[in-house]
Amino acid sequence: MLRRSFVFSTTAFLTACAMGTGNLALAPNSTLIVVRHSDRDGEDLSAAGHARSKALVKALEGMNLDAIFSPGIKRNLDTAAPLAKARGLPSQRIPQETPTAGLVTQGAGKSVIWIGNKGNIKTIWEDLRLSDPAPLEYGDLHILRSDAGGAVTIERRRFGA
Repeated sequence: MLRRSFVFSTTAFLTACAMGTGNLALAPNSTLIVVRHSDRDGEDLSAAGHARSKALVKALEGMNLDAIFSPGIKRNLDTAAPLAKARGLPSQRIPQETPTAGLVTQGAGKSVIWIGNKGNIKTIWEDLRLSDPAPLEYGDLHILRSDAGGAVTIERRRFGA
């Protein structure tokens, strides 16, 4: 079982690398949830941002979640912290400059969340050739689902005050 999982993960990674950034796509039967970090005051989350981060936990109740990803920026990690605690999952870091390939490969066949910033969310949208608007406002929550044939649907939601 472990060997099969390793082979699948390695194959998915190599396939994504070979495709190049312009040809990235969600693997079949994958879900990628994308949100911007919560409201901030300077570099840190504001009181409203901390409240919104807690609201994210409630917004995702009942949804399967296999992994939490974000860049290693404090406001992103602080946004992820209540969800990570509630789900018993670590916040895994992916470089903010080029997150799409990592999300596609590590999220293949899984349900994962990216807690990003305006710039890297725009990059994900461009790399995956998704329809606008991208989730760039505080409280935007977009759920990308790829069916068994690889067709992607986008469910747009809001969370928090």
